Amino acid sequence: MRTPVQDATTLTDPGRFRDAMALLPAALTVVTTVDGLGRRWGFTASSVTSVSLGPPLLMVGVGRTSSCHEALVNAPEFVVNVLGGQHRDLAAKFAAHGVDRFAGEEFAHWPGTSLPVLPDAHAAYRCLRHEVVPAGDHDLLLGALAGVRAGHPGSPLLWYRRTFHTLP
Repeated sequence: MRTPVQDATTLTDPGRFRDAMALLPAALTVVTTVDGLGRRWGFTASSVTSVSLGPPLLMVGVGRTSSCHEALVNAPEFVVNVLGGQHRDLAAKFAAHGVDRFAGEEFAHWPGTSLPVLPDAHAAYRCLRHEVVPAGDHDLLLGALAGVRAGHPGSPLLWYRRTFHTLP
């Protein structure tokens, strides 16, 4: 159910909202998929969260201006790779524009698929596209969990105040 916004002047301006959200720490992930031609796509995401236990669903926020947007919202499945402190450079690379994000990186395939998965991720979640929900300038990609790999525990990589952090 949506609540209509009666007066847009009552909303916080986007810059102030962005500044406030920079104070909300978030775990970092790299979301990956392949398109119908077998090309790999991926981006760094901090907007990932669990949504439901029955069925098991998670949500990834994908900006409509992202170079990966079309590939991700149209892919039948995708992987969410949870990053650790050792993935700082990878997170920066997958957040960059105009680069081959997979060049020189060691991704494996999720067993039985061509989906890229990070072998040393803290955890990886294979998702089947369940639904795509429009939300402002993003689409919320809901994925039904088809597989989970619990991996290499360690210090998580976090996004806070527009930079990378790890826990001591």
